[in-house]
Amino acid sequence: MSMMPETRDSLILRLPDAADAAAWDEFVEVYGPFVYRLARRRGLQPVDAEDLVQEVLTAVSRSIEQWLSQADRGRFRPWLLCIARNITINYLTRPKYQRLGTGDSNVARWVAQQQDKSDCDFDLEYRREVFRWAAEQVRGTVSETTWSAFWLTSVGGQTIAAAAGQLSISVGAVYIARSRVMTRLRDHVQRFEEQQT
Repeated sequence: MSMMPETRDSLILRLPDAADAAAWDEFVEVYGPFVYRLARRRGLQPVDAEDLVQEVLTAVSRSIEQWLSQADRGRFRPWLLCIARNITINYLTRPKYQRLGTGDSNVARWVAQQQDKSDCDFDLEYRREVFRWAAEQVRGTVSETTWSAFWLTSVGGQTIAAAAGQLSISVGAVYIARSRVMTRLRDHVQRFEEQQT
């Protein structure tokens, strides 16, 4: 994955200019991959997931200027999450993608569950994308042993003792490595979140 550009205020302010291809390229690089993965996890085929991404991007391009003009607009990410959730629900409930109706009165409940699941899925995918970006940033700033100690124990689920044995370092060194990497990851994520509108 390439380095994840930050969705800065300046980038968002450039989005209403449809001719600013660089701004849209950055925006797509930030949000396209996790909208796609969200769609795939919802059961859409790759081509349909790509269509959903395009629908989300089109909706953003049509409404970004209006959103920016609102004094009480709030933060960008929740607004984008709302757009993605609504388009996902619409996409999943279109006749083209629906199974044949059964006459069951549980359809409203199913749609509500899909909406709740979409909120969680989209937010989770966003957090994963930010973690991937932060991990790429941090990995290059620590030794391979430090990174491996963190990865084996925090992501891989190995015990501290097992990681220490595998890396031929002390248990204390594993704890220190984990702590250093986690601190740097938190700092990168926090800075990223602070730069969101």
